[in-house]
Amino acid sequence: MSYKINHLSKTQQQLLNEGKLLPVMEEFYTIQGEGNNTGKAAYFIRIGGCDVGCHWCDVKESWNAEIHPLVETEKLILNLKTCNAKSAVITGGEPLIYNLDYLTQLLFKNKIETFIETSGAYALSGQWNWICLSPKKTMKPLQEIYSKANELKIIIHNENDFKWAEEQSKFVSKNCILFLQPEWSRIKTNLPKIIEYVKTNPKWKISLQTHKYMNIP
Repeated sequence: MSYKINHLSKTQQQLLNEGKLLPVMEEFYTIQGEGNNTGKAAYFIRIGGCDVGCHWCDVKESWNAEIHPLVETEKLILNLKTCNAKSAVITGGEPLIYNLDYLTQLLFKNKIETFIETSGAYALSGQWNWICLSPKKTMKPLQEIYSKANELKIIIHNENDFKWAEEQSKFVSKNCILFLQPEWSRIKTNLPKIIEYVKTNPKWKISLQTHKYMNIP
């Protein structure tokens, strides 16, 4: 991997390339709030850095990798092990900007399930028990990602997103679970539309950001 953070030394950049250092915005033990694994306890690792640029993103502070501290990957595992976590969700930002082979190697070694949430815009690295693909129009997924996705999660912000959802559903495998999720700021407007759409098109399921209802991170 060759993603570059400007202020790093040569040694730090090499460790970043190897996935042994990662810019971490936050890490915390919580309940997965959306998608197929809703309700499951999981340790979240939010990696800083993203150039996909969704205008409705609710974690825009994750975009700039330069402002997030570099954390040794082994330290992330030690932090996780202080909890009772049996699953880890790797998210961002866009986590696949980085080489995640080493991180998932350590997670598997410690018998931790590995989940990733990605736009699919970068090549897949790491070993995953569950891949949530959430494609964005600003930077479409690589073809190789579609066949490996366990769930396809499309965020519904406006009417055109239903068409986008159907287009994207053609590329994933027949076993991939299909979700429509209302963008949070427009949930009152869009959720009724999604409900009616799913009733008419039952191959889709509804995903909600239940962690926001529960007032947890």
